[in-house]
Amino acid sequence: MIESKPWYLSKTVWGAGLAVLASLLHLSGVELGLEEQGALADGLVALFGALGALLAVYGRISARHAIGGDGRK
Repeated sequence: MIESKPWYLSKTVWGAGLAVLASLLHLSGVELGLEEQGALADGLVALFGALGALLAVYGRISARHAIGGDGRK
């Protein structure tokens, strides 16, 4: 079975977005090479992964109800 992940953890999504950004920067006179694009994509994926983990921990700590059960009160 193929496991899914959030869109913001996809290197493909970030790579495509950075390719568009690099094109826009190029039009304004700024050069961003493939190596820089790759490094930036990796950094953003790591950053958003860490932010997602922190949000999950915060959500669990601040939750007012237990996990699990069948939904009955």
